[in-house]
Amino acid sequence: MARRKANQTMLLDPDQLITSVDSKVNAVRTQSIDFSFNELADMYNDQELIIDPEFQRMFRWPEGSQARFIESLLLELPVPPIFLIEREDRVYELIDGLQRISSYLNFRGQLKIDGKLQPPLVLADCDIVKELNGLTYQDLPRAMEIKLKRSYIRAEILRKESDPRLRYYMFKRLNTGGETLEAQEVRNATIRLLSNDFNSFISQLSKGIDFAYCIDIISYNQKKQKFDQELVLRFFSYKNDGARYRHDVANFLTDYMEAVSDPVDPTEFDYNQERAVFEKTFRILRVVSDHLGIDSKIFGTVDQRYPEPRSQFSVYHYEGIVLGLQQVLDKTDPEDAAQVERLGQAVMRGKFDRKFLDHCGGGKNSRNELNARVKYFSDAFRAAIS
Repeated sequence: MARRKANQTMLLDPDQLITSVDSKVNAVRTQSIDFSFNELADMYNDQELIIDPEFQRMFRWPEGSQARFIESLLLELPVPPIFLIEREDRVYELIDGLQRISSYLNFRGQLKIDGKLQPPLVLADCDIVKELNGLTYQDLPRAMEIKLKRSYIRAEILRKESDPRLRYYMFKRLNTGGETLEAQEVRNATIRLLSNDFNSFISQLSKGIDFAYCIDIISYNQKKQKFDQELVLRFFSYKNDGARYRHDVANFLTDYMEAVSDPVDPTEFDYNQERAVFEKTFRILRVVSDHLGIDSKIFGTVDQRYPEPRSQFSVYHYEGIVLGLQQVLDKTDPEDAAQVERLGQAVMRGKFDRKFLDHCGGGKNSRNELNARVKYFSDAFRAAIS
């Protein structure tokens, strides 16, 4: 197999390959500039440098890590470069380096999070110059204050003329290491380099009253990590592109989000029609949930000893129920009490039926298992509505 791939590579036209690589190189316009931290702080205050939590990583360095970064600057130790994007209005957006820039701003008492000025950093856990521990920026001798302000960091700038798709892929590669983010946090951070339309659409739908009610039992940490938005993305990805799914859920969801957000050749997506389908789906499921008297536990797991779902969200129940409902969505009326009653019975039977449950749980992420979950409820809901 390896020899065949090598032979296939040799058959490529070398000139064509060189031209292809060169065309991508030429699509990226970059510039390197050394900024002092004082310059960056001034740009931040004047809103010429944007640190956007919807775009960048959340500021997660503990105080000890922040303090040791300040110590590194004072000791003139080398620090990695930061990466910026130049917008059309010449404002810079930070795409890599938030921890470093925010640590400096936090020490200066200039860092704002959600519009609120943060208390200045007090140095702690400095392990080279331990005398720095306990000091604030105001406590530094004048000479050290000036030295810190004049410390430089290299900035690699992607100019506004660059191809947005290549800027997007560069950001993804810059952000593959470091502090671990959940998959949807990474998607939200990176996808707006292509287009923010689909990302904003998903965010809006995740705040819808009926959807939020139906998935309210997800944990606080899951909400914080944007799992609610991932559930919206799962709905559209599986519904519209499920035939392409194999096994890796994270990559499948990212690929679909990229395809819809592609600024040059986007996958077709009718926002008005898709919104109507989504909202009707969860309006029906909320009505069904209320009719059953199970509050927001329609996607909850079950225990065979008890008659109703628990407050433990199951993504497998979610996939089976929401996608299975699509088969009868046009025929379903949430105001029809008889239909709601039969749908509710189908939901509850499924939650205790081994024919469904055998396709749920660890290791059940394959395409065949997903199809089995969806088929179970598709059949059950068709029987309920017919």
